[in-house]
Amino acid sequence: MTVTYSLHVSKARLCGFAKLLTRWRGSIYKLLYREMLIFIFLYYSLLVLYRFILTEDSRVTFEKLAIYCEAFTDLIPLSFVLGFYVTIVVGRWWQQYLAIPWPDKCCMLISSYVNGADERGRMIRRTLARYLNLMSALTFQAISPAVKKRFPTIDHLVEAGLMTKEEFQVYDDVLMTHGKWWVPAQWFSSVAARARREGRIKDDVLFKHLLDELHVFRGNCGLLFSFDWISIPLVYTQVVTLAIYTYFIATVMGRQYLDPKKGYPGYEIDLYVPVFTLLQFFFYMGWLKVAEQLINPFGEDDDDFELNWCLDRNLQVNAWFKFYFLIFALKNFKCLLKRCKIYSF
Repeated sequence: MTVTYSLHVSKARLCGFAKLLTRWRGSIYKLLYREMLIFIFLYYSLLVLYRFILTEDSRVTFEKLAIYCEAFTDLIPLSFVLGFYVTIVVGRWWQQYLAIPWPDKCCMLISSYVNGADERGRMIRRTLARYLNLMSALTFQAISPAVKKRFPTIDHLVEAGLMTKEEFQVYDDVLMTHGKWWVPAQWFSSVAARARREGRIKDDVLFKHLLDELHVFRGNCGLLFSFDWISIPLVYTQVVTLAIYTYFIATVMGRQYLDPKKGYPGYEIDLYVPVFTLLQFFFYMGWLKVAEQLINPFGEDDDDFELNWCLDRNLQVNAWFKFYFLIFALKNFKCLLKRCKIYSF
């Protein structure tokens, strides 16, 4: 589930953002502490080797290698490569959120346009709304490991009431190797067309409006599949990852504090804790972890989009629209007109 902290930053005050630094769930500390421990272990292993194990001649070789590695790290344009990459990832992350299909508008149109207080009218509205949920469930099942765990097979969708056994037979008979998530959209169109022929949808303008909204919903489902299919080019991800890890492998050697008595330029002081090197590792590796967290927001990380929650929320909203919205709206409207002494039959 997405980690939200909007309430805690609703006012600009002293140390407003600083209070967020103590959180663990969804934090950079949770993502980064393993790499940080490995980096510290490697750094201090070389430190012990240099100070207590190597002979004097070996120390000279170690010092030359450390100076060479330090010079090498300046050749990697880390900020440029990583900043451009994270910008692409964050933009793509937000576009994926905008592509999540929400059935609210389409269900409102169903409640408004598909008339009939009889059992068949209610069944048509219920079926149309269920097809929207089914299409989103099939989409989420294909792109989200969390939803896949909840609905491992189509049989689980039947058990959940999103698909009937008869519909499962029809769905199973559709021979496609490239995904069949769009089949409920075809069923939706057929049921809506039948409602139009029966006169439950008053005219073609309303019918077209309903189908246009269906196309928007279906387009969002297709866009999610496209995001899942077309990733950021692997070569770019590899370049950024190699740049970061190569940089800090060189830093483990290059940022060692050498013997200041030997007068190497830039090594005038001798410390046991490389404070700014650790901060640099924290910022740059944390920057890479941000991209790693956001590149697939439909996974199971703390800050990923919770599609199971979205699906449950849509089912509850659709249940309200399906069973109560139209009838209650009409009754309340008539009561309002009666109170205003305008309504009369």
